[in-house]
Amino acid sequence: MIINIIVGIVALIVGGFISYFVWDKALGAKLKKVLKDAETEGEVIRKQKELLAKEKFLQLKSEHEKFVNEKNSKIQQAEQRTGQKESSINQKLEELNRGKREVENLQSNLKLQLEKVEKKKEEFDRQRKEHLEKLEKISGLSSEEAKSQLVESLKAEAKTSAMAFINESLEEAKMTANKESKRIVIQTIQRVASEAAVENSVTVFHIENDEVKGRIIGREGRNIRALEAATGVEIIVDDTPESIVLSAFDPYRREVARLALHQLITDGRIHPARIEEVVEKVKKQVEEEMIETGKRTTIDLGVHGLHPELIRLIGKMKYRSSYGQNLLQHSRETANLCAVMASELGLNPTAAKRAGLLHDIGKVSDENPDLPHALLGMSIAERCKEKSEICNAIGAHHDEVEMNNLLSPIIQVCDAISGARPGARREVAESYVKRLKDLENLALSYPGVLKTYAIQAGRELRVIVGSEKISDKDAETLSNDLARRIQEELTYPGQIRITVIRETRAVAYAK
Repeated sequence: MIINIIVGIVALIVGGFISYFVWDKALGAKLKKVLKDAETEGEVIRKQKELLAKEKFLQLKSEHEKFVNEKNSKIQQAEQRTGQKESSINQKLEELNRGKREVENLQSNLKLQLEKVEKKKEEFDRQRKEHLEKLEKISGLSSEEAKSQLVESLKAEAKTSAMAFINESLEEAKMTANKESKRIVIQTIQRVASEAAVENSVTVFHIENDEVKGRIIGREGRNIRALEAATGVEIIVDDTPESIVLSAFDPYRREVARLALHQLITDGRIHPARIEEVVEKVKKQVEEEMIETGKRTTIDLGVHGLHPELIRLIGKMKYRSSYGQNLLQHSRETANLCAVMASELGLNPTAAKRAGLLHDIGKVSDENPDLPHALLGMSIAERCKEKSEICNAIGAHHDEVEMNNLLSPIIQVCDAISGARPGARREVAESYVKRLKDLENLALSYPGVLKTYAIQAGRELRVIVGSEKISDKDAETLSNDLARRIQEELTYPGQIRITVIRETRAVAYAK
């Protein structure tokens, strides 16, 4: 049994060895075939790579040759341009040398000509000296003596002719001066035709219906009292249908009251606090309107380059009258008269018009009221860098200063023409306004007085005082003292009622 098993194992081992040797031989044959095929394929690939390398080499070679040819062509072109520039430079050098030689030739010729001229000049001087010596020997006078005698004879002849001409001119001027001056003045007045503008002291404010009157008066009259205290204008609400009368001697106050009433009625809210707010706002609007009026006036008259302060004062003239004549219209009329008269006399009409427009600015200035308006206007003009001749014309139009140029008498004459023509001014209105202003200024001279308003044509003086400075007892004393001084110092018809108003306000803010 065991022997059979051993024999079987040996048989299996021998059979395995025989199979391995047979398989190894077949594998070797396959490997040889694969190697042969790989060598064949590698040879083909090598030949292909060699062909590609040759093609790339030929391509790079052609590109290099092309690049080298381009470089050579550029180098040749550069050489050609350099050669052309060199030839051009050589040509210019030749021309320059040729020009230099020509200049040298001209210089030499010029030098010869100058030498000839010098010789001729010396010859001429010599001959002239000989002639002068012969003339002096013949006349018995030297050249200097002959010159002096000739000059003296010419002077005497010219002096005689000049004196004769002056005498004739003076005689002719005496004969024609009076006639010519009248002609110029009459022609000037005729060419500047201005209407006479006379200001009144009352403005009528029209309303849509009479129901508005009750709202303007307010409960127990508090609205109308607040409006009168804020504007200084007496507001008369009577039975006249659809109208309210604003009475004040100052046109500025009447204009502020009119515009404030218009805004209050349009807005619908009428109460003391609102009235004060609107009045302050309207005062600013009127100030802006003054500046705009001044600008329009300067543009209309062709007067340019004025200082802003002068423009504001010109606009302020709209609310100022002189003897019933509106000051702005008077200044415009004077400016036009001055321009016409200056043109007739052959002077500068623009400067004359400028001086005529500015001659009364001292009347509307708030500075130094004790100074005459002509001197005050001259001071303002000097401060605003106006020319000296303009300043002198302003200061001299009432003979406060001496006239030093021809514009000054023209301004004086035209100011008199504008004020003296029929219908221009009313003495009564001016004295009335002066009386009311004196009344207000007297009350303002007391300490603690804030505002003063003369109303009812001067029959009542309202004085508003500060509650922190004047007590109720002091207010009563002030009214009595004012009444006494008015009686002693001022002239007035009838009687004047003095009302001292002292109010206390408590103000707080809710945040």
